[in-house]
Amino acid sequence: MKKQIFRIDSDGFNGAWYPASVETSRGMIVMLGDSSEDHMAATGAKWLNQQGIHVMAMSADKKDYGHHNYPLERFGRAIAFMKAHGCAKLGVTGASTTGMMALLAASYYPDLSLTIAISPPDFVMEGFYRDGRDGAEERPGDNESSVSWQNKPLPYLPYAYRHPEYWKKIQEESKAGGDKVASRKMFDESERRHPIQEEERIRVENIHGKIIFIGAEDDVLWNTCKYIHRMEERLGSLPHDSTYESWLYEHGTHFVFPESMLKMMLPVGSGLLVSIMFKAGKEHKKECRETRMDIDRRMKKVLAEW
Repeated sequence: MKKQIFRIDSDGFNGAWYPASVETSRGMIVMLGDSSEDHMAATGAKWLNQQGIHVMAMSADKKDYGHHNYPLERFGRAIAFMKAHGCAKLGVTGASTTGMMALLAASYYPDLSLTIAISPPDFVMEGFYRDGRDGAEERPGDNESSVSWQNKPLPYLPYAYRHPEYWKKIQEESKAGGDKVASRKMFDESERRHPIQEEERIRVENIHGKIIFIGAEDDVLWNTCKYIHRMEERLGSLPHDSTYESWLYEHGTHFVFPESMLKMMLPVGSGLLVSIMFKAGKEHKKECRETRMDIDRRMKKVLAEW
């Protein structure tokens, strides 16, 4: 698979261009994994290449895999690059925190006509760092948003806890539920302490084209199905020119990826990762796999029709 690393040092843009081997005018911006060049990003790009789509993989700064004041303008840079390389039809996809970023990018850039958000929140998250301070795997930002626009941080939902309590609470919740990582109670507590304000919500009504929301009820990172329902309600109450589908499942965990994509990422034991990470993945292996297979079938159909 051909790959071209694409960087603009002036604003820290870090991306990798993975062109499809077939002639196509479709291009997808993808944010998967911790780096635009890591295994998860590369195999996600390869999977989309197989669907006949060029891919621009994007990531945060290589020195810190967290998200803090990530400039949304970087999506504009990616769009300009892809147009210059023959992409007339553009989309964006992300999962988890980057599912939020995919929705935000699409709400700012009307060129994006297909938005796929896997396990997303419906609000702008507070920024976070993964710099290992005081032995914590993750810590909240120093009163920073996860994203910015025109050098200004976007309003965000603040976390209920500060460093070092933040990571300690995640560890406690993970241990209590039998998961490798869990933070759903922390996000619920964050909303309880700070009811989400209008300016902190993602303006999904500004997204053009088609939106695909994907989530599972047994997600222990956050209550993504509740967030998706709120986005549905928002679209139902405000003018918009998009169409949308919500693919919601009882079982699937935070990793609601297409089964063939997950297998490509992990040729041996793709389902094992889900079982190791999440108790629900271990207790409902069959149901989680059926979810991923259904997503696989539906996503390939959406991409083929796009």
